Amino acid sequence: MRKGTIMRPFSLAIVVFASGLVGTAPCWGQEKSNDLPLVWVLSTGGTIAGAGASSTNVAEYKSGSILGEDLIKAVPEIKQYANVKVEQIVNVGSSNLTLDNLLTLANGINAIFAKDPTAAGVVVTHGTGTLEETAYFLNLTIKHERPVILVGSMRPATAISADGPLNLLNAIRTAISSEARGKGVLVVMNDEINGARDVTKTNTLRVETFRSPELGYLGYVDEDKVTFYRASTKRHTVKSEFDVSNIREFPKVEIIYTYIEPSVTMIQALHASGVKGIVFAGTGAGILSSFQKEAVNKTILSSPSESKPVLVRSSRTGNGRVIGRKEYDDLGYIPADTLNPQKSRILLMLALTRTNDLNEIRRMFSEY
Repeated sequence: MRKGTIMRPFSLAIVVFASGLVGTAPCWGQEKSNDLPLVWVLSTGGTIAGAGASSTNVAEYKSGSILGEDLIKAVPEIKQYANVKVEQIVNVGSSNLTLDNLLTLANGINAIFAKDPTAAGVVVTHGTGTLEETAYFLNLTIKHERPVILVGSMRPATAISADGPLNLLNAIRTAISSEARGKGVLVVMNDEINGARDVTKTNTLRVETFRSPELGYLGYVDEDKVTFYRASTKRHTVKSEFDVSNIREFPKVEIIYTYIEPSVTMIQALHASGVKGIVFAGTGAGILSSFQKEAVNKTILSSPSESKPVLVRSSRTGNGRVIGRKEYDDLGYIPADTLNPQKSRILLMLALTRTNDLNEIRRMFSEY
């Protein structure tokens, strides 16, 4: 366990379900009302659980300093909307999360929905740095239509005008909304609802950082109600073919950035390490430099088929599609469509748990 990590194994749900005691686990942070829907809150740390030395420390603070149950207690207005069960998964900054943590979340949420019919939805409190990656992973691996909402904040809990409390309340309101069912995993922050596939962090400090550039928000959370205006048409959750219930380790996939006269050492080193996939964050519409293309041709494409990693072309620009292009397609590169490099990595890892066939993986990048 990393230094500073607070880990309470995500076993409560499993133990409760196995013993046939679903619904009897404590509702931390509030008095239970039988008339209200039940929401599970799974806490992983991040800025929303961060603490600074003073109320003006909005950039200097320690992420993951406050437990999830204390986050709930700090928002008594939640009692008006839902009963809450809290489980602490880890308590770290989101850059320190692991793929094992993502597996724990996915399998835990699937267990909650499979075994607890009273659960209206699940809220995951999360650091903003990698929130979009976790959201997209869950979007592809949760097997139920009930809402899963990821929420974070851009200011720590101790700061003046901390945005976490209202974000958390709005996430819980969205989790119990009937309109949120079937729309995939959602991100709720700054009164806005975004879909997991399209949302990305766009600003280092501003509270309006999470956006779906070009494709837009799904809806809003306002004082009167939770409102949706559109939904993603890409495959997700109950329509996803990915199953991680028996996965213990993912195929290794890495990201390589393109820029003026890049070093090709990374390409050589990753291939030598036996990596199973490489995502290129290309310029423009997924363009690799001539240096990278030459290195791939010499190092990867000339190697035996069984040792060749799958190559995906994404873009560093942040907007727009990466489409097929003959010079790349003929060599087996797969275009990432509108998925950014970090989400392309998530999809490629999951794809490689099912197949190494390039045509099948190309289909997956088109459908998800």
